[in-house]
Amino acid sequence: MEEFSLERLAELICGDDKSFAPVYRSSWYLTRFFESVGLPQFQHDGSTRKIWVLGCLRQCSDDELKQVILGLASPKTYKGNVEQLELALKSLNEVLNPEGFSVEINGVTPILKSIEPRLSRPLSLLPNGDKFTLSKPDFKLIGVEPEYSDLLDRRWEEVDKCLQNQAYLASIILMGSLLEGILNWALMKFPEKACRASASPKDNTGKPKPFRDWSLSQMIDVAFELGWLEIDVKRFSHSVREFRNLVHPYQQFKEGIIPDEDTCKISWQVVCASINDLEKHFVPLYKNGG
Repeated sequence: MEEFSLERLAELICGDDKSFAPVYRSSWYLTRFFESVGLPQFQHDGSTRKIWVLGCLRQCSDDELKQVILGLASPKTYKGNVEQLELALKSLNEVLNPEGFSVEINGVTPILKSIEPRLSRPLSLLPNGDKFTLSKPDFKLIGVEPEYSDLLDRRWEEVDKCLQNQAYLASIILMGSLLEGILNWALMKFPEKACRASASPKDNTGKPKPFRDWSLSQMIDVAFELGWLEIDVKRFSHSVREFRNLVHPYQQFKEGIIPDEDTCKISWQVVCASINDLEKHFVPLYKNGG
């Protein structure tokens, strides 16, 4: 599993975030949880809980990670509390779906299945043969200033024109630039928070680099660290970033990628999902004058 997926799994085990994890586990209960899934070698030593749990997960083999995941998905873990079980399954699949796995309950038995990597939220794609049209994002809704919002609107219009003319490579490159534009705006709204993030790029003296020198990859990672993007959106945003890099002809030649309509559909869903995630945090601030 990717490092940030292990981090989210550690957060789910610790249970500090009630909107993400159904059960809070203190030191003794962390040890007990690992014992319950057949990993008695992990005895909490009193150190910071999340760091300790993450260290344990890093030591696990694939089979041991599977034991942890199935334990988190087991109805027995929640003693029949349906609400806790539903939250556990929802959060687990947010972590697992981008990794290519899904966890389900068969009767009272949790099952881990292999799937195609995907967003944990459903994608509303049009059937083959139907004309692909884009829903226009409302950038002003999250407080984007009118002039910058107009600029983003024009980029959206160019993406749409490229799609209607089957210029799929150009549309994906523009989607990446649109994603970069909205993330850059969001980070600049809260420069102190953004620069304090551990994922923010630093210069040789350890000071944060100016925003103009941030890569899209760094913007995505910092937005996730600040809680503005969910884990599935972070994972797939990096895929959109990689497609955007096809602006370099040799990169496309080396990877042998030829984007098509389906690639564009999925990429656009990721851009929209990113904007939706930002709305959750910025709309209340905008409405309250923040």
